[in-house]
Amino acid sequence: MDRKTQKLLTAFEEKARALGFDGVKIAAADSIPEAGERLRHFLDKGYEGSMGWMAETADRRYSPQALWPEVRSVIMLAMNYGPGSAPHEHPLAHLADKTSGGISVYARHRDYHDVIKGRLKELASFLVSRSGGDVKVFVDTAPVMEKPLGEAAGLGWQGKHTNLVSRDLGSWFFLGSIFTTLDLPPSGAERDHCGSCRACLDSCPTNAFPAPYQLDARRCISYLTIEHPGPIPGAFRKAIGNRIYGCDDCLAACPWNKFAEAAREAKLIAREEMITPKLADLLSLDDTAFRQLFSGSPVKRIGRGKFLRNVLIAAGNSGETELLGKIEALLDDADALVRGTAVWALGQLSAQEDFQARKTAALRVETDETVRSEWLLAQS
Repeated sequence: MDRKTQKLLTAFEEKARALGFDGVKIAAADSIPEAGERLRHFLDKGYEGSMGWMAETADRRYSPQALWPEVRSVIMLAMNYGPGSAPHEHPLAHLADKTSGGISVYARHRDYHDVIKGRLKELASFLVSRSGGDVKVFVDTAPVMEKPLGEAAGLGWQGKHTNLVSRDLGSWFFLGSIFTTLDLPPSGAERDHCGSCRACLDSCPTNAFPAPYQLDARRCISYLTIEHPGPIPGAFRKAIGNRIYGCDDCLAACPWNKFAEAAREAKLIAREEMITPKLADLLSLDDTAFRQLFSGSPVKRIGRGKFLRNVLIAAGNSGETELLGKIEALLDDADALVRGTAVWALGQLSAQEDFQARKTAALRVETDETVRSEWLLAQS
């Protein structure tokens, strides 16, 4: 590497760290030739579930050049969002309290898109001002294979749970990328350090890993609680427990987290009310209160209906009959998805005689076929 390039990259990394990034590495644009085959296997198996956009954009995902033919180098950046060290901040602390809900660590603070995108643009402008060329920035907003690129650049390696793992940051970091027409020296790929460990695979409540390094999203609680559009299949409802937005079990199980530190970016430090919120409070949310509570949060994107679907499943799994009043109030909700899941939750907690009386009355007036099906299947 010549002195001019070295000086540029040193200044660039200093700027990146000043903007809150915790890792900066470079990959050649043609460094992930195997990624396309892996994606094809994933799609051929139907593992993407209802995420049809993955197949629709597959041709542009296979390589950075397929998305932007002029790209020569990809700068990959990591930003740590590690949880705090207090006992209640542990990613799985909610599992011990069935009256609360678990929100994935990545969503307990500001939406990472909002935090990272602007800083990527500032960093990209800094690069162009120093060296010229053209740039494009991405943070989970385009058909970019961030994890294979992160591995190729040396930020970490894709673990057996398919997420990127770092020797410095564990499993808790976001990825962003800057595509550039500049030819920059690659940092070198990171090798796989998983060895014989299968802690992440064994921790999954729904057996979503058909094999190491393969994920069937249709069985994944993160997919089911965030991406899945309708009623959650009955086979997974009990296994979801009280996870109401995402699932961190496989990430939290990784031994490399012993090197992880709490997030240093203020906007990625968890809001207290997002760590272990009470189900009773969440069941009372109307649309206005939902939007207010989750303003600026990734949770807001799924909407009240899907969120209350998740909360009702957690309520049904709680064993807490004190929640019955809140659940019964949602049997008349305007959203059929909410009504249907309220039926299931009611069936989990109420006495059979009480449930049957409710069922008889409800079937006289309920017109939505999905909700009617929930009444007919519950407690059967």
